[in-house]
Amino acid sequence: MKEVVLSTLTGIGVGLLFSGLNLPVPAPPTLAGVMGIAGLFLGYVLGKRLFH
Repeated sequence: MKEVVLSTLTGIGVGLLFSGLNLPVPAPPTLAGVMGIAGLFLGYVLGKRLFH
């Protein structure tokens, strides 16, 4: 759980930095894009459990 919190805080910090420097976000700029990445990860985890 500690890794998740630290990753989230790091992501927020990087997002704020990119926003402050007027740089494009280094991630999908829409919720649909972010959910696509989350779905890809969840599919991978599910596949590992089903096939291994």
